[in-house]
Amino acid sequence: MEVLAMARIWMIFRLAIFFFAAPVGAEAYTVLCYHDVQEVANDPDGMTVSTANLTAQFAWLRENGYKVVGIDDLLAAREGKRPLPKKAVLLSFDDGYASFYRTVFPLLKAFDYPAVLALVGRWIETPAGQTVPYGDQQVPREHFMSWDQIREVADSKLVEIASHSYDLHHGEPANPQGNTQPAMTSRRYDPTSGRYETDEAYRHRLAEDFARNTDLLQERLGRRPRVMVWPYGEYNGLARELAAKQGMETTLTLESGVNQPDNLANVRRDLILYDPGLADFVWNLRHPTDTNPPQRVVHADLDYVYDPDPAQQEKNLGRLLERVKTLGVSTVYLQSFSDPDGDGVAEALYFPNRHLPVRADLFNRAAWQLRTRAGVRVYAWMPLLAFAIGEEKDLILAWRAEGEAAPDPGHYRRLSPFSAHARQLIGEIYEDLAKHAPFAGVLFHDDAFLSDFEDAHPEALSAYEKAGLPGDIGRLRDDAELRGRWTGFKAEALHQLTGNLAGKLRYWRPGLKTARNLYARTVLEPASVNWFAQSLPRFLEHYDFTAVMAMPYMEEAKDPEAWLATLAAKIEEHPGALEKVVFELQSVDWRHDNAPIPAETLARWMRLLERWGARHYGYYPDDFPGERPEIKTLMPVMSLRTFPYLP
Repeated sequence: MEVLAMARIWMIFRLAIFFFAAPVGAEAYTVLCYHDVQEVANDPDGMTVSTANLTAQFAWLRENGYKVVGIDDLLAAREGKRPLPKKAVLLSFDDGYASFYRTVFPLLKAFDYPAVLALVGRWIETPAGQTVPYGDQQVPREHFMSWDQIREVADSKLVEIASHSYDLHHGEPANPQGNTQPAMTSRRYDPTSGRYETDEAYRHRLAEDFARNTDLLQERLGRRPRVMVWPYGEYNGLARELAAKQGMETTLTLESGVNQPDNLANVRRDLILYDPGLADFVWNLRHPTDTNPPQRVVHADLDYVYDPDPAQQEKNLGRLLERVKTLGVSTVYLQSFSDPDGDGVAEALYFPNRHLPVRADLFNRAAWQLRTRAGVRVYAWMPLLAFAIGEEKDLILAWRAEGEAAPDPGHYRRLSPFSAHARQLIGEIYEDLAKHAPFAGVLFHDDAFLSDFEDAHPEALSAYEKAGLPGDIGRLRDDAELRGRWTGFKAEALHQLTGNLAGKLRYWRPGLKTARNLYARTVLEPASVNWFAQSLPRFLEHYDFTAVMAMPYMEEAKDPEAWLATLAAKIEEHPGALEKVVFELQSVDWRHDNAPIPAETLARWMRLLERWGARHYGYYPDDFPGERPEIKTLMPVMSLRTFPYLP
């Protein structure tokens, strides 16, 4: 009875909010993504909507002033011919189920609603009486529409027939461990040869598929598709280019949120799941997904997962997965490079690449398992400059008052961001990462700094002179005004490099988010900006998130909690900073024999940061072999299953 009473109270609360929620703006529009429709929605995958709920949703849209639009309306709005109406909605139905003809099509005609219907050519071409490979199972061909039914709905002028690929709505083996991942974006792995599909083979596979489905729809329906609906919502820059060549410049994703008509190249859609009742449907429509939900971050080392024995390595990965899943966090910063000696330099990588040894082809496996089993967003933790590649002439050089400039032995061995050759090597490594692994974001490591003696690389000195600065670091250091300009120039060079790398990553992984480590001292001590060529205001402008290393013992703070409070207060002084800063706490005291910091201490620090308004926080490292920090203590402050948590 108490559960029912609470449910009624929650329902009344949500219905009351409907009257105060702001609707979609005049030029914006929302796209709803449906799949199957049945009298009773008993689909364990949650993709089926009941006839009664779909009918109620259609009626509610009409009765509340929403205008259902079609592809022609979007194209006209993009071309400036006529604006979209207020509260515009596009309806889309994926896969071509027989229920579309039997149930949805009569409803579209009754309400006079247009819709998009996305078809997988191979499924529709399967002869009657045979089965269709649908996910991990075989389903009867009769589960999908016939060509006669498709022609009838296409001729009605209400239904836009879109391509859903010819045969890319399935998984492909994508790593040596046997994970199957979306065929659209995965390089096929051949376990016999131990090799991945080449760039040329991958391009050919996509191009051939798109052309085949386009030709099929042209042959069967007399018209070529104008819209590509990405299977599983997965796509990349190459796929988008190939689709456009086939005349499908409008593509529909499964990224949630509202859309503007000036961009039809990657239209967001809100996936309708688990047969929502009317209250839930309206709530979701009027409250688009939070684009900046709170983050709880576990920063993990693949060096701890790696083992030369594959069986033990799988056990290690399983232990990490269980800890992450139990904690209920949102995000994992996952090491993608190997640094077994702990000097901060990537000596090998955990993904196939052109320049460094592959210690183990492990990052793809770990990232996919974390995404699918633990439900977290994985950020690839990558060095920016500290790679054990290149020649001595490619390295950052520290100026000396006497003697020749040379790499500073007190810092990471780093490639110069001013060296064109070094930038090429780094860019190719990042491209290889994006091609071979699924991940949601990138964390640029703390090696991305330049001291107030760096960089004396010849190409750096030339760049200073082209920017109107002296090519003499001694002069730059001695003049306060010049030093400030020089520091700003170096900082922008680093931002430009990370921006270029993010662009390479996003070509293969659209929607990717960026984060970059920032030394806390640059927030607390203004003069230290010159020591690192880093500053919080510029980080906030350039990155989706700034991962501030909020590590009091590393900074030798006498009173860690007072230090953290001061850090949070300084960050709060910057408008909007708390929305974009991730506070990375330390779970190990490296200055005292790597002593573990008690989970109780970490939890106390996290509560302190919450009181200062921190929205995002986490810790490094996670010692899953030693089961530290103790997760039972951290769960109340780390788990988003209990957010918001009142300390």
